[in-house]
Amino acid sequence: MNKPFIFLCPEITRANALTLMDWLEDEGVTRYLSDSRHVSRFIEQVIDRVQLPILTHLFNQGGRFFMAYDRHDVPVGFVRLVKKGSDCEMVLVIGNRDNWGRKLGASAIREGMKLAFFDMRAEKLIAKIHPDNARSLKAFLRSGFLLESETPTMKSFVMNSDRYLRFLRESPAAHASDITITEIDKARLKNLVEFGEGPDIFELEHEIERAIVVDPRQVAGDVVTMNSKALLEVDDEEVEVALVYPEDADDRAEKLSVCSGIGTAILGYKEGDAFSWRIPNRTCHIRIRKVLYQPEAAGDFHL
Repeated sequence: MNKPFIFLCPEITRANALTLMDWLEDEGVTRYLSDSRHVSRFIEQVIDRVQLPILTHLFNQGGRFFMAYDRHDVPVGFVRLVKKGSDCEMVLVIGNRDNWGRKLGASAIREGMKLAFFDMRAEKLIAKIHPDNARSLKAFLRSGFLLESETPTMKSFVMNSDRYLRFLRESPAAHASDITITEIDKARLKNLVEFGEGPDIFELEHEIERAIVVDPRQVAGDVVTMNSKALLEVDDEEVEVALVYPEDADDRAEKLSVCSGIGTAILGYKEGDAFSWRIPNRTCHIRIRKVLYQPEAAGDFHL
């Protein structure tokens, strides 16, 4: 549970804006940020003129802005994604020097790629980095980006959607274990994603695409498949849940939709797996204590 973990939150609060101002006053943070003065002036004007607790709409002018939080729900940086046609450009900053060297940048890049390709439907993601910015160069190269072009003052790295899907399957994120889904579940879940609605449906698509897919008769009996029942430890609380399709969801009966936060989170994990997952307003820590019932193990392949 100590592996690098980052969640990108789209809501920007007034407190976030003040934190950003502090970061942008550090020359070490802004040294390679080409528009740091413009960003700093913009934030200062927002704080002075707008007395709202939530400033998301102001930060999303010309792109999408996300605060990066660690597993303790502490803001550690930000990511900005700007869509231009079918391409998207990413700007990443880890704002507090105390967090440098913890590989949080690579985790933020992972989350940025997820949003760019699954939520924003980019065909290509671009990162423009100063040649002397060794930390960023290393982080983007380790995240699978390829050098496309360079000048004395800028290196341009790219990741296209096809390469991203291969990278997703072949190089799992440091904080995430492999997950397994059955061929039957994948077919039905992909149909659900295609016609599904909701702001977080892309999270489910991401999990489907990174999963190992097996014949239902070959899935291990301790894996959470669709219509399984499992005993979870969520933070410090034990809860027994069933993972179901949206039409069967019932919070009062602990029947979790696979499109819900924790429902998406537990899909494909096995007994003993522990991981962090972001749900609205906080990060929760989940452990699969026991799979109490799995339809495949019971021979029920057509639920």
